[in-house]
Amino acid sequence: MRSNKDFFFVFLKGMGMGGADIIPGVSGGTIAFITGIYEELITSIKSIDLEAMRLVLSGNFAGFWKKINGKFLLVLLSGILLSLISLARLVTGLMDTHPIQLWSFFFGLIIISALVVCRDIRVWRSNVVSGIILGCLIAFFITTVAPAETPNSVLAIFLSGAIAICAMILPGISGSFILIILGKYVFIISALTSFDLGTIVIFALGCVVGLLTFSRIISWLFKKYHDLAIAVLAGFMIGSLNKVWPWKETITTFIDRHGEVRPVLQENIMPYTYQALGNEPYFWQALLFFVLGVGLVVFLEKLAVNLKK
Repeated sequence: MRSNKDFFFVFLKGMGMGGADIIPGVSGGTIAFITGIYEELITSIKSIDLEAMRLVLSGNFAGFWKKINGKFLLVLLSGILLSLISLARLVTGLMDTHPIQLWSFFFGLIIISALVVCRDIRVWRSNVVSGIILGCLIAFFITTVAPAETPNSVLAIFLSGAIAICAMILPGISGSFILIILGKYVFIISALTSFDLGTIVIFALGCVVGLLTFSRIISWLFKKYHDLAIAVLAGFMIGSLNKVWPWKETITTFIDRHGEVRPVLQENIMPYTYQALGNEPYFWQALLFFVLGVGLVVFLEKLAVNLKK
């Protein structure tokens, strides 16, 4: 039974997830994994099934609320929404003005988190090591694949929602980046800003179906192959470091909803190469923010241990 203090921390974790989802290339699932609520989140989403719907239709709302872990989901979602509303301008502003420092912070955050979550692996076997390697390769491939041109049909919009939402709950993979790969980022953002209700509904239905389906797969994997599932997800986080490397050279771009040029494909380069291209690498600042990212995870780990005492 959670106390009000526990739910306050769930709310803060939700804010962390919302803040991460704002950044292209960083997943809210990573924050859920780091803060120790990932399995509970997946289990709670999976519990929204036919039995839950029957409870609602029969008027047993208390039973429905208990079955889906409603208070946890409500508090977490409230934190995510508040973060999206309140931090969006701040984080996107930092991305425009201090990208190297921000990416360095996330690089440190993710790399130490991948090492921390590996501690949940109970028995190290060859298949666990293979799972980490597989996760790394999949995430690395996703962050390097070129954007596709896809039709704006009902099926394509629906599938884009289903695939993107799956990425959003996977540590290390950004749903917004998946939309860019699918060639649907600008299209979906435009639909949201112009309030194209038809497109929004189709996309949202895809998100719901993808979330409910994929959460069951993840939950099943945790129950049957716990160590392997942890290994693959940790691999996703390590592989995603390719995306959050601070120094990049832009290869191709796209025009966002504000008419501004944004990068799509970027190549990772060393700080000295970045400087040779006429840019300030801010190496020592980057190192400082990398250490801050590592330190934050270590602090959260110690805080979590103390709260359990």
